[in-house]
Amino acid sequence: MIARHLYGKLKALGEKFPVIFVTGPRQSGKTTLIKSAFTDLSYVSLEDPDSRLIAQEDPRGFLANYPQGAILDEVQRVPNLFSYIQTIVDSTDAKFILSGSQNFLVLEAISQSLAGRAAVLTLLPLSLAELSDAEFRFDSYEQAIFQGFYPRLYKGIIEPSDFYPSYINTNVERDIRQIQNIENMTAFSSFLQLCAGRIGSLVNYQSLATDAGISPNTAKAWVKLLEAIYIIHLVQPHHKNFNKRIIKSPKLYFYDTGLACSLLRIENHTQVASHYLKGNLFENLVINEFLKYRFNKGLRSHTYFWQGKNNKEIDLIIDQGENLLPFEIKSSRTKNPSLLRNLQLWQKMAGTPSEDLNLIYGGEDDLQTKDGKYISWRMLEGTEFY
Repeated sequence: MIARHLYGKLKALGEKFPVIFVTGPRQSGKTTLIKSAFTDLSYVSLEDPDSRLIAQEDPRGFLANYPQGAILDEVQRVPNLFSYIQTIVDSTDAKFILSGSQNFLVLEAISQSLAGRAAVLTLLPLSLAELSDAEFRFDSYEQAIFQGFYPRLYKGIIEPSDFYPSYINTNVERDIRQIQNIENMTAFSSFLQLCAGRIGSLVNYQSLATDAGISPNTAKAWVKLLEAIYIIHLVQPHHKNFNKRIIKSPKLYFYDTGLACSLLRIENHTQVASHYLKGNLFENLVINEFLKYRFNKGLRSHTYFWQGKNNKEIDLIIDQGENLLPFEIKSSRTKNPSLLRNLQLWQKMAGTPSEDLNLIYGGEDDLQTKDGKYISWRMLEGTEFY
């Protein structure tokens, strides 16, 4: 088992909260992590039809089988359990570790029934740092982008070309049907591919709707569905406004670049190098690693982007409260002063010191200059990278 960086935070919160909810994409490693952290608790998968039926028809009797608490996997399948769990943890020392792969539905149920009693953690697929700790290192960032980061790809050394089509056909479509009855799954599959073609771009629902042959309202609903099952995530524009022009549209990214490559019909990592979306995929890779870094510490995302006049933008803004830390992200392997231009524009507006102007690029070494810092993508393999 590849050691997960969320393990320590999970164990620590398990000492403080009667309920822990671990959310994240299917096959991101939630079950393996939880079982390894709480070996004294019984495990029940609510994907199992028999267990689910009992939990649905007699929730009180179902939970009575676990007086000390239990690990309940894919708990979104039986949302009425939450109210009964609340009653139990308020009157006993039982501990429940819950997991689920449908974001918004479960979080809403927890906020209604388990507010103040539950800690919520997010486990995404493997990070570059976790793989590096396990002595998996990529020869190039193109290889990392294409391979993706789901644990099963490394457990059995499954080829991405075998893993991802099956993942889409089983996990994605099954989760979608659990949330909403979409009659035209062919149109939805086309929509998913269109999303992959818009990685790193501002979300334009009208354009998505036109290309997919659906209404803009349907496009919005389907984007939310893909967010709910951890296929895509939206990075919001930062509210800081230097030019009296507010960008309201978020940018679209996938939680796993390997999945995006599969949807883009990329068949090997050499095709990534010549693909028209290589820069966007590299940007997606980097932003995902920042998300994983935060989530593995039990923290919320504080990632944004900034866009000003003439479409000048900073790819990634880390909001540190009093300070905004800017990062440009470029797939180029060559240091070139032109790559720092947007950072210099940012400096003129925000007054950020040169040492805090960061360019993450596709090269192999770091360099501090008077205009900003070149940072190799390899720094993402470190445990503490900012």
